[in-house]
Amino acid sequence: MKRTITPRLRTLVLLFLAVTGALLAGAGPASAHAALTGSDPSQGVVVPKAPDQVSLTFSENVSMNDNSLRVLDPQGKRVDKGKPTNLSGTTYGVQLKSGLGKGTYTVAYQVVSADSHPVAGAYTFSVGAPSRTVASVGDQDAGGGVVGWLYGFGRYMSYAGYIVLVGGAAFVLACWQRGSGVRAMQRLVVGGWLTLTAATLWLLLLRGSYTTSGSVGDIFDLNLLGQVLQTKPGAALVSRLLLLAAAALFIAVLFGAYDKREEEEEKRDLTFGLAIGGTVVAAGLAASWAMAEHASTGLQPGIAMPVDVLHLLAVATWLGGLTALLVALYRAPADTPVDAAAVHRFSRVAFGSVLALVATGIYQSWRQLGSWSAFTDTTYGQLLLVKIALVALLVGIASISRRWTGRLAGPTVTEAVAEAATEAATEAATEEEETAEVEEREKEKVKASAATKEAAVKSGAKVSGKVSGKSGSAGRSSSADDDSPERAAQLARQQAAVDSARQKRVRDADPSRFGLRRSVLAEAGVAVVLLAVTTVLTQTEPGRTEQEAKAATAASSSSSSASDSSGGALTLDMSFDTGGTDGKGVVRVDLDPATVGSNEMHVYVQRPNGRAFDIPEVKVAFTLAAKNLGPLPVAPDHVTTGHWAANGVQIPMAGDWKVSVTVRTSDIDQVTVSKNAQIG
Repeated sequence: MKRTITPRLRTLVLLFLAVTGALLAGAGPASAHAALTGSDPSQGVVVPKAPDQVSLTFSENVSMNDNSLRVLDPQGKRVDKGKPTNLSGTTYGVQLKSGLGKGTYTVAYQVVSADSHPVAGAYTFSVGAPSRTVASVGDQDAGGGVVGWLYGFGRYMSYAGYIVLVGGAAFVLACWQRGSGVRAMQRLVVGGWLTLTAATLWLLLLRGSYTTSGSVGDIFDLNLLGQVLQTKPGAALVSRLLLLAAAALFIAVLFGAYDKREEEEEKRDLTFGLAIGGTVVAAGLAASWAMAEHASTGLQPGIAMPVDVLHLLAVATWLGGLTALLVALYRAPADTPVDAAAVHRFSRVAFGSVLALVATGIYQSWRQLGSWSAFTDTTYGQLLLVKIALVALLVGIASISRRWTGRLAGPTVTEAVAEAATEAATEAATEEEETAEVEEREKEKVKASAATKEAAVKSGAKVSGKVSGKSGSAGRSSSADDDSPERAAQLARQQAAVDSARQKRVRDADPSRFGLRRSVLAEAGVAVVLLAVTTVLTQTEPGRTEQEAKAATAASSSSSSASDSSGGALTLDMSFDTGGTDGKGVVRVDLDPATVGSNEMHVYVQRPNGRAFDIPEVKVAFTLAAKNLGPLPVAPDHVTTGHWAANGVQIPMAGDWKVSVTVRTSDIDQVTVSKNAQIG
């Protein structure tokens, strides 16, 4: 036995090491969700004369249109000319008009990264000397607003539709083939198809406005729609629609010809064909996400895209099958209940799906984060921790469901179900007999009433024939009313209510089945929240990219600081966190010429991802502790988004000065950060 197992284990270990080595060896610069990593002129710099062009460098290739890169003068007028062009690699530029005067210029950009997400930002540079500017681009939030919310909702519904469609069909085909004839299962799968189709069309309409203006009025702009169809995300959405047409044919066969096949061999052959065709269509639909989002760019896309497809298939098989099981447990008719064998088969399928989900999730996490610190230092990492916690909770509830499933097949439970079903059938028969007796008594009352009326007619012989005829007609009408279709419909409704109550008693008679229903319902509730977190995660800048953008910004700042120091200027970067909403960022203080006497000071406030943003208040103070001098307060004036400036800042003597910056991000959230620097 050892001679057989040992070589096999050795082979598996070697294969594991080889794959791991290949993954690690391929590790290089990652990118997804493009981030600005450099610019010329750089942010906040003062150049002696106006440049001929402005260039921006991103962490990956981006898509641009005529308005993707704008340069505004101090009066807010555009001074760029021509279309933005790709200068080299991931660097893009736009030419500037000649004869530009002195002052502060604003550079605004809005591009679409290779993973289909819009990215926007702005910064300033000055020619000759800084000045006030009326140019305002705000804190550009690409993909935000009403259109961004609608697009996110469409993404959520598309994921939900895919999960229900694929998971429901897989549950019927692999676990409960009798379910192909159950109306509730048919409605579930068809509902998933309709949801995915409608969401895809919705995303296709929203895509143009989502990546450009963000205006609701541009949703139905046919020109934007034409531009979207020429992009990779647009092609992915169109291919998804074509695959949904094939999925419609699959559904028609599954709930049509497949359900009607009675010969075992024919049904087995059709099951095999549907399994192959369904897997191909499901994988193709999953690829429509993988080919246009995070997996298609950056590190190891050739491995990441198949892994992403497998990840989506595992999620759909598990969560979609879970939804189908929930519907079967609650909505399956009494004559076609979901049996213990089907539940056991799904339990095994779900376990395999969870293993695949964990394996692919680990790879994706490593690829998108790249370091342990990214779990806590980036938004993507924090959302991923929430997702991991939800998956752990879901697996915990699933383990409870597996215990209920084990009890579902026990002999004692089977006997209890049989006994309960017999009792329910006996009660139903008794109720039917009682109902029949009530109906018989009602009919006898009707006949007696009719006889009484006829006797009354005969005793009233003196009454005219006309009146007698009316009375007889009224009696017949009353009798007819008692046997009218309305009465029959009422009795039918009563019988349906009795049947429904009987079915519920049969379903609830088994305590294990009742417990399974409750645990599966809890799983489905957690799954809804998990899907929402996943949708947000797909629209969030990956942690690896965010950290690389921070590193590039820091390197640029260090380089700028070094060059400025050589010329007598001083640049200090300080991170802050006020603890409130939107309270994290970096504040930069530029002091020129950083000497005794009058100085010019600029303060820049940026988000952790390098984007400039405004806050309610910024204050600076200088303290020379060695001479017990200060603090000397300075209140800079707001220039433009994320930029404050002050002229004539007096430094009375040389020394190791403490530069303190108080940042206030709301009415109650503020913090003071400081650094020491040699001035003079």
